[in-house]
Amino acid sequence: MVKGFRQIVSLTMVSRILGLLREMAFAFFFGASGMMDGWVIAFKIPNLARRLFGEGAASASFIPVYNEQLHKDKETAKKLACTVVTVVFLILLAIVVIGLTITFVYYKFYSVHQSNKMMLELMSIMMPYTIMICIVAILAGILQSHKHFAAPAAAPIILNIFIIGALCTTGWLFGMEATRQVYFIAIAVLTAGLVQIIMQLAPLHKMGIAIVPAWQVRSDAFKKIICLMGPMILGLTVTQINTLADDVIARCLSGSLEKGEFFVWFGSQIKYPVWEGAVSQLYYSQRLYQFPLGVLGISLATAIFPVMSADAARGDFASLKKTISKGIRGTVFIAFPATIGLILVARPLVAVIFERGEFTSDSTLLVASTLCFYAIGLTGFFAQQILTRAFYSVQDSKLPAITATIAVVINIILNLILIWYMGTAGLALSTAVCSYIQVLILLAVLGKRFDNSIFNGLFTVIIKSALAAGIMAVAAVAALKLLQPLPTTLIYDSIRLFVLVPLSATVYFFVSKFLHNEMITLITGQNETKPSDSESDN
Repeated sequence: MVKGFRQIVSLTMVSRILGLLREMAFAFFFGASGMMDGWVIAFKIPNLARRLFGEGAASASFIPVYNEQLHKDKETAKKLACTVVTVVFLILLAIVVIGLTITFVYYKFYSVHQSNKMMLELMSIMMPYTIMICIVAILAGILQSHKHFAAPAAAPIILNIFIIGALCTTGWLFGMEATRQVYFIAIAVLTAGLVQIIMQLAPLHKMGIAIVPAWQVRSDAFKKIICLMGPMILGLTVTQINTLADDVIARCLSGSLEKGEFFVWFGSQIKYPVWEGAVSQLYYSQRLYQFPLGVLGISLATAIFPVMSADAARGDFASLKKTISKGIRGTVFIAFPATIGLILVARPLVAVIFERGEFTSDSTLLVASTLCFYAIGLTGFFAQQILTRAFYSVQDSKLPAITATIAVVINIILNLILIWYMGTAGLALSTAVCSYIQVLILLAVLGKRFDNSIFNGLFTVIIKSALAAGIMAVAAVAALKLLQPLPTTLIYDSIRLFVLVPLSATVYFFVSKFLHNEMITLITGQNETKPSDSESDN
């Protein structure tokens, strides 16, 4: 598990760094503007499919059943994989055709504002990417089951490279206006999808697995995957659904020069709680908190899931409980310092990454504030990835779906309340709170289903991780105080980050080492010699 985690982290780190470069390019050319709001919503539709399938339901429902078939008959497993790819392709093709039809009707007869027309045009161009990225997810699930993590983890790198290339080429080389530039970026997304598929097929071919059309839809294994996939779409991606809800609500309740400052509600004039650019503020802050989530949280969950699935397939529930327990403890160990770190460096981080071109200092303050409230939920976001996969490893997708539904409903209610008092920060806080609601329910049920042995060592890791993170925070705050006289310019904010980030990481590592925190093995790859940490809560 540790080896797979470290390999995925390495490639995901490259992807996330490129992702930040991509957002820097967006901020430079588009800023936090109404046009960027439109791009964000348009891209969220196919990108949500990537979240749902690439990091969620397709692989989560496929891997456990595919592992079962591998233990029984490898040829049957290959036919199952081909059938799933074929069926998913046809289903998504139908969904895309329906989506394009609905988009065209709305565009033709109901869309009034030009900003909405542009958003619908971009959405139509990128909608076929939904098919491509979901096929990539199924192929990645096959590779991960065979303990090949490199190609799946590298796929997002391609998307980032194509988008960055399109932004820089159209913006700097051809000097296009943003309103034209954005359409070429949408085409780049489609091109990246094709390349991502080819990347997965190459290692599959070396393994002797050929993906050809198949239609063995009456097999018990296929039926099981389909039954699992539906609930998993909701259960595993509740954070992404909630952030989409944040964006849509911000879009609907933001004023603009085109829409005006007020809207009419049952005969009364009501002032919009936020202004255009609110969706962009959410987007940029989401990209920053999703950096540690993607590099660490999802990487850990991706590495641990095939192990849990294999344990369940063998009926080795003693090993399964140990694996789940290690995943929960690993979540605490990596999420605590990430939360504190993001909050402490929020303003200089946003300034260094985004504040140039069309992105102003006022936007920096708004994005940094929103980021702090998203960061509060990092432990919950990390834990969601592990806990939902624990249920999916034993092919139970109903409970995560139920808890996800509860979280989404509460999030929407809180969004509609908090946006009036806190603006975009209120939307971020709502999403963070709802992550913990789902996690607490899942933990309670896991404790009853697998007995409380899955919590062995958890209290010890919480105390040691919290103590290390607290000492890290003291060191970082002291450093910030020393750097406070420096002006808030790009160079000096960069110095702040170059001091704070290595200092915080070093302090947390060595304090954790001193405290013999067993989860330090996620970094070192070595086993701690002190066994009492994992047994102290027995």
